[in-house]
Amino acid sequence: MKIILISNHAEKARTIRLNSWTKCVLSIVLLGLPLAAGGLLGVKIADGRWQLLFDNSIAEMQHQIIVQRDEVDSGRAQLDSSISAMTLKLAKLRSRLVRLDALGEQLTQIASLEDGEFDFSNTPGLGGPLGKPQTELAEHLEIQDKVSAMFARLDSSISSRESQLQILQSMLSDNKLKSEQLVAGRPIKKGWMSSEYGMRIDPFHGKKQWHAGVDFAGRHGADIVSVASGVVTASEKRSGYGLMVEINHSDGFVTRYAHNDKNVAELGAIVTKGQVIAKMGSSGRSTGPHVHFEVFKNGRTVDPATYIHNTYR
Repeated sequence: MKIILISNHAEKARTIRLNSWTKCVLSIVLLGLPLAAGGLLGVKIADGRWQLLFDNSIAEMQHQIIVQRDEVDSGRAQLDSSISAMTLKLAKLRSRLVRLDALGEQLTQIASLEDGEFDFSNTPGLGGPLGKPQTELAEHLEIQDKVSAMFARLDSSISSRESQLQILQSMLSDNKLKSEQLVAGRPIKKGWMSSEYGMRIDPFHGKKQWHAGVDFAGRHGADIVSVASGVVTASEKRSGYGLMVEINHSDGFVTRYAHNDKNVAELGAIVTKGQVIAKMGSSGRSTGPHVHFEVFKNGRTVDPATYIHNTYR
């Protein structure tokens, strides 16, 4: 290989001959420098890209951590809210259960039911065969199952007590209705029996005469009450009775309240047991303030004393 050097100051050109080793060194110098520079430049660029990629990865990870932290906070808030809601519901259910128990006990005592027929102080009997062992999924949901089971037990207890109260209310209503319709008790709130049913000495002419009712003496203007619920079929002045109220009851019973000072119940009115229907007086054939009380069954008079002491059982 020859290298020719040309100079403006020299008269002729100079020629340099290169041997094999010189050629190798020159080739390495001429070709190696660009390659080394390119390699260094490539490494530098690659380092920059890796740095950028690394920075982006860190930023993305930080963003994911923030998002996950927000999700955890949101989940914790929802859990706290759910627990608060369940606690409030539990408190309401327990309060409702206590009120039902108290009401049930009171109604049971009022109804005079047998002991043990409606026992609101004890948990209703429950049972069933033993189930299979819990699965792995059920074990993971054990807490949720326990909470659900607790509310289910409370709902069951409340439903049981409500059913008992409905039955009890029905029994009380039936008992009250029968008690209201039953002819029983005295037609006055204060006073005493002054004449019995049957034959007696007539106070006006002194001869024996049939007395179709009983007399209750008392204070003028005292309350006269109905001995059973029914419909007023007469509220008028009648010969011998004076001012009189007649009430038609169930099962063929009719009651009369006579010699009143004033009739309170009007014709056609529906009255209840114990309701004031008149004021005691001495109208008609009477010697003083009292109420003449008669009881009819299927159109015939009967001894009112039998029903005065009668009670519904």
